[in-house]
Amino acid sequence: MTGRFEGQTALITGSSGMGLASALRLAREGARVHLCGIDEALNEAAREAVGDLPVTVTRVDLTRDDDVDAWVRAAGDADGINHLVNAAGIQTYGDLDTTTIADWDRVMSVNLRAFFTASHFAWPYLKARGNGAIIHISSVQGFANQKNVLGYATTKGAVHAMTRAMAVDCARHGVRVVSISPGSVRTPLLEYGAAQIAGPDGDPEDVIAMFGRGHPIGRIGTAEEVAGLVAWLCSSEGAFVTGTDVRIDGGLTAQLGV
Repeated sequence: MTGRFEGQTALITGSSGMGLASALRLAREGARVHLCGIDEALNEAAREAVGDLPVTVTRVDLTRDDDVDAWVRAAGDADGINHLVNAAGIQTYGDLDTTTIADWDRVMSVNLRAFFTASHFAWPYLKARGNGAIIHISSVQGFANQKNVLGYATTKGAVHAMTRAMAVDCARHGVRVVSISPGSVRTPLLEYGAAQIAGPDGDPEDVIAMFGRGHPIGRIGTAEEVAGLVAWLCSSEGAFVTGTDVRIDGGLTAQLGV
C-alpha cells in the first residue's frame, strides 16, 4: 500500500461492514481515522480489527445531534478533517400498510438525517482544508428496489439527491461530494436482511447465495471492494469526480429482470 493519505484525517460513521473496511483501507494508506458506531460489541470488534493502525473508535449515537457534534469537534480540533465517509445505516422492512411511523422516523434519522448532521458539523473543518471529499454510502435500492423496503429505499434515493445538492454548493471550496451505490455486499446488515428473508426455518446462506446469482458477475461483493472505491474517490486520482453516484453492484442494475 502507498502512503497517499499521509497527513490526512478521515471521519467514518459505521464501525462494521463497509465503514470498518474503509477505515482499515485509509489507515493502511497513511490516514488518521476517527470511526464511530453505536453498538459497543461492534465497536470492540472494530478496535480489535484495527490493531496498531491509527484508528480511534468511539461510541456515537448518530440520532443525537450533540453526540455527533462532540465527536466531530473532538476529531476536527485535534487533527483537522480531510474526508468524511457516511457509511452507517439500518435496514427496515415494510410497505405502506406495515411501515409504522416509528419505523419511518428511525430509518430517516439514521440513513438520511445523520448523513446531513455529520456533514454539517464537519463542514467547517472540511472547508478549511479545502482538498477532500464527502462520501455517502447509498444503495442500488435508490434506483430500483425489492418489495417491502419502503422506508429504506426512500432514504437511499434521497441520499442521491442530497449528494448532488451538496456537491454543487461545496465545489467552490474544493470539497467533492460523491455517493456510492453498492449492490449486495456481505456485511452484518446484509446478513441480517438475509436472516429476515430466510425466516426461522431457512438458511441465511442460501439467501445470500441467491443474492449472488442475481448479479451478472455471479456473486455478492465484499466490503473491501467498496473500501477500495472509497479510497480512490478520496484520493487525488478521483479529483474530477463530484456530484454523482458511482455504482459498485456487479452489474445488478445493468440487467432486466425478465
